[in-house]
Amino acid sequence: MLLPLYQVDAFADRPFAGNPAAVCPLHEWPPAPTMQAIAAENNLAETAFFVPRANSGGEFELRWFTPTVEVELCGHATLASAHVLYHHLGFDGPEIVFHSKSGPLRVSQAEAGRLTLDFPARPPQPLGPHPDGLLDGLRATPLHLLAGPDLVCVFNSEAEVRALHPNIAQLERVEYRGVIATAPGTDGVDFVSRFFGPRVGVPEDPVTGSAHTTLVPYWAGRLGKTHLHARQVSARGGDLWCELRQDRVLMSGHAVTYLRGEIEVPEV
Repeated sequence: MLLPLYQVDAFADRPFAGNPAAVCPLHEWPPAPTMQAIAAENNLAETAFFVPRANSGGEFELRWFTPTVEVELCGHATLASAHVLYHHLGFDGPEIVFHSKSGPLRVSQAEAGRLTLDFPARPPQPLGPHPDGLLDGLRATPLHLLAGPDLVCVFNSEAEVRALHPNIAQLERVEYRGVIATAPGTDGVDFVSRFFGPRVGVPEDPVTGSAHTTLVPYWAGRLGKTHLHARQVSARGGDLWCELRQDRVLMSGHAVTYLRGEIEVPEV
């Protein structure tokens, strides 16, 4: 069985930057173990699979897999999937609606060649004691801790976030989907971040859209503004232009195709 495969650098305006995602457009769902095996073979942070909804004219079912698990929300692979639809599969509607485990996710074309994701906001709440493994894992002590789907560690400066060299084995003990390190940005960037997700098979994610559903509400409240320029300061790096709109977070970014091809998997 031959399946189309695209690899897209999301939240990047050039190849070899941003966060690479694999995208498999499908006509029907294969078994979940097959999708998990494809994601493990791709060995990227996420592989996205989507199928059209019957008689919908622009709505799709969307699922995401890391090399080890299926996840409930992923930003960069959603951006990559929309890029494939708009740039390779002839979709020309004003908006794509992806139905996911996190509800409907909308993607539209924006200015400067960007795509805009419309995701649910997931504001963090203050957290008390440090969870087991955090300080040994980060090898640094954050100023504040907050908890959402991920653990948010707030630092004083961008330099501290960039300098983190965590012990990934220790961070895997932290009982959250991922650990986010964040701080105020510089040079016109409102805030920066890094994301570590060893519990879901991603030691460090280059650019994490889903993390910004938590970061944007926090920084919007702290900075007193709803439009924010964010930068993830991983080795590859990426920029997101964000807006907090009531209970939704809008995230805009570029995407670039790196690879187009086919994969051959056993008939199921």
